[in-house]
Amino acid sequence: MRERLPQYLKRPVIDTEKTRTVRKILKLNFLNTVCENARCPNKNECYTKNTATFLIMGTSCTRNCRYCNITCAKPEPLDEEEPLNIAKAVKDLGLKYAVITSVTRDDIPDGGAGHFAACIEQIRKLTPETKIEILTPDFRNQKSALDTIINAHPDVFNHNIETVREIFKSARPQGDYDNSCEVLKYIKNNSDIKTKSGLMIGLGETFEQIEQTLKDLYDTGCDIITIGQYIQPSKLHMPVAKYYRLEEYERLKKLAAKIGIKHYQIAPLVRSSYNAASLFDE
Repeated sequence: MRERLPQYLKRPVIDTEKTRTVRKILKLNFLNTVCENARCPNKNECYTKNTATFLIMGTSCTRNCRYCNITCAKPEPLDEEEPLNIAKAVKDLGLKYAVITSVTRDDIPDGGAGHFAACIEQIRKLTPETKIEILTPDFRNQKSALDTIINAHPDVFNHNIETVREIFKSARPQGDYDNSCEVLKYIKNNSDIKTKSGLMIGLGETFEQIEQTLKDLYDTGCDIITIGQYIQPSKLHMPVAKYYRLEEYERLKKLAAKIGIKHYQIAPLVRSSYNAASLFDE
């Protein structure tokens, strides 16, 4: 029997004119969001702030991570109009800070790095003042793909480590912990782009393993780190091993500061792009 969701992890349903406007703009531009596809608990709060995290390159992923609600299936061809449609939505929403993420596309030679670059280019054409954060897959650690991202120069490059080394292969069987660290390190060592990463807790990791993961991220030069509670999307996904108590999040904040991490957001409902603009402004 699954442990009941603690009250502090529950969010009310919000349906206002502003949330409906966001949904309308996304629909008119034929766009997907990770807010909807990954069942993010902060979706409605973000919509009320006139923002959303855009999900590019379709809604089918070539990897089957055991914690993720996005479907693993044969992906559709890339939509060549998507970069322009993203830019139009950013303009229509009046975004000063845009976050773009994607499914993993191992079927594409560059993993979709060129598509990310095209989205950045189109946003800069229509709203040059908008700051851009991208949350990417590992591109199989291909340096040519990472160079494409560096040349496009987003303001923030985010690649999530997601979990500790000891659980990584169970949660992300087609990924590699060291590859993820190397991706962050390569971007940091070859550009002045701010780097960011995040992890879920509650999959069975120990406090000591979280500490080591934070040290590993610090060693890559990572500028911003997020930590939040894993919530099981369905009975088919990895079960929650533990719901962390609020005081344990305070302990993790102190640990991050002790390690030397200057910018972090650590709380039960924190997700990669939650309050991303505020973290950047710090």
